[in-house]
Amino acid sequence: MDDVSLDGRRFRPAYNGDGEVDRETTFEYHEDGDLVWARYSGGPVRLGFLVGVRDGDSLFARYAQVAVDGGTATGHTESRIEPLDDGRLCLREDWAWDSREGSGTSVVEEVAGRRDA
Repeated sequence: MDDVSLDGRRFRPAYNGDGEVDRETTFEYHEDGDLVWARYSGGPVRLGFLVGVRDGDSLFARYAQVAVDGGTATGHTESRIEPLDDGRLCLREDWAWDSREGSGTSVVEEVAGRRDA
């Protein structure tokens, strides 16, 4: 998976435990070398950003978001990049809030269709 870039790929949650995103939230990823970032919004999230670094199939990142009700939150995640049987990618995430109590696991899957660079 080291040779597969996240750049231009869009993801949506397939499973989110106790997190705040839902199936309406879309993550738009970008990658340059080991630097990875994403913008996300939709559902309960008005706007969020994720920044981090990639090491092989692992992604280590921090995120900050604004909810539709105006609340803000920050946290960190460690994700594993994995292929799905149909050729799309998924990210299996272990995350924790930094701004409040709570942690969990999530799975986001690549949205099928055209990729934007």
